[in-house]
Amino acid sequence: MSIRRIVPNIRTSTVAPGTAMERNAEFYGRLGLQEVMNHGWIMTLASPTRPAAQISIVVADATAPVTPDVSVEVDDVDAAYRAMKESGAEIVYPLHDEDWGVRRFFVRDPNGCVVNVLGHPDRR
Repeated sequence: MSIRRIVPNIRTSTVAPGTAMERNAEFYGRLGLQEVMNHGWIMTLASPTRPAAQISIVVADATAPVTPDVSVEVDDVDAAYRAMKESGAEIVYPLHDEDWGVRRFFVRDPNGCVVNVLGHPDRR
């Protein structure tokens, strides 16, 4: 199993027009990041020259019970899930295929942070 990217998830409190999402896109745009995904509740900004350099702005996760602190994309999410379950780590959100095309689960790290471990089945 290998890591494809790690993305910090920055929490914001609102998605109202002209507020948090637009302000964040403008702010991080000054650093050269561009919007590459926006589902309304999560927006990802990336470097156009280094696409794996990303941050996400999150209001609240649309399907899971908590909002993760960081996202880790792996090439084999099923293997990652098995490894975490076998280790006894706390699974916060079980392995699930989401409507927007990712397979993911949430696990709590030793510091209490929630990690969104995900894979894109179409990238295998």
